Amino acid sequence: MTVRPRRSVLYMPGSNPRALEKARELPADGLILDLEDSVAPDAKAQGRENIVKALETGFGDRDVMVRINGLDTRWWVDDLDAVVGGRPDAVLVPKISDPHQLQDLAARLVDMGTDPHVRVWAMMETPLAMLNAGDIAAAALDSETRLAGFVLGTNDLAKDTRARLVPGRAPMLPWLMTCVAAARAFGLSILDGVYNDLGNAEGFVAECRQALDLGFDGKTLIHPRQIEPCNEAFSPTPEEVAVARKMIAAFDLPENENKGVIQIDGRMVERLHAEMARQTVAIADAIAKAQKPA
Repeated sequence: MTVRPRRSVLYMPGSNPRALEKARELPADGLILDLEDSVAPDAKAQGRENIVKALETGFGDRDVMVRINGLDTRWWVDDLDAVVGGRPDAVLVPKISDPHQLQDLAARLVDMGTDPHVRVWAMMETPLAMLNAGDIAAAALDSETRLAGFVLGTNDLAKDTRARLVPGRAPMLPWLMTCVAAARAFGLSILDGVYNDLGNAEGFVAECRQALDLGFDGKTLIHPRQIEPCNEAFSPTPEEVAVARKMIAAFDLPENENKGVIQIDGRMVERLHAEMARQTVAIADAIAKAQKPA
């Protein structure tokens, strides 16, 4: 099982070359080099140049996405033309509300002869996206869409629905779980939205833990100080890894090869729990590998 950790994915404004340079030293699992919300209209062109230059130098082994402007703007074609040659891991597309948008993007990528390793991630941040989440995720069945994951845009979703951003996110839980279910149904990764209150460290950790409980792979971040607590929240504990390894070893014994349920330390454990344990161990191993010095 090959797993790439995406516990912490930090937005970095493309209009700030100093921030792009600093990003190489940060312990985030991934980066989103942004051309959309964090870049003013008159800075879009310079932002493209900065990101293209940064991609040439690279960011090590971490995941790197470029968020282009929405497909309903005048900037997205220029964004795409500029950045795909730098072979980011993915292009992140804002405000995807139906699968036809992904098909239009796919046609453009084919026309450009884009490297097949460049994937597409969709931002889920509109009321229509929530209603169409299953159909959007199902677009991944068409390999030409390159769809690999979802990113929740909770601020835009709150704005458009008028749902309040409150501790515990009760108004958003149905939408969050709809997107998680849609992503998992079609083999996609999924990242939670950002946490806005930089001064509330406890609230941030609580939301990270909630996102983990809900099934997210990680969380998108707006400040480097959020990276370490986010990584900690989304990392399996040593105790969890030890239990997972013990469970896997028990099911791998020859006498348990054809058993669906076995007893471990007085507890009945199903084979599906062993599969979940393999995911835990794969994540832990991927994190350990990423932390080793080059």
